[in-house]
Amino acid sequence: MEVKVEVRFLRAEPAMAYPKGRLLAVRGGRLHVLAPDGWDPVGGPRPEGARPITRTEAEEWCRYEGVDPEVLNTVPGPA
Repeated sequence: MEVKVEVRFLRAEPAMAYPKGRLLAVRGGRLHVLAPDGWDPVGGPRPEGARPITRTEAEEWCRYEGVDPEVLNTVPGPA
């Protein structure tokens, strides 16, 4: 039986390269950042200024950045 692990999304502070901030996700206590080639694990605590966002807001971020919102379903789970 597969256990579904909740995913929480965050958006980092805006920067020149990312005017709408970077998209982050936490699943199973592990923080990831969305990179051009998928989700990369991030060591350490949540970046200062990162704010929780809803899945709908994460989908809007994806559309703005030209990323398929389906990527929100691919956040790696705990090992």
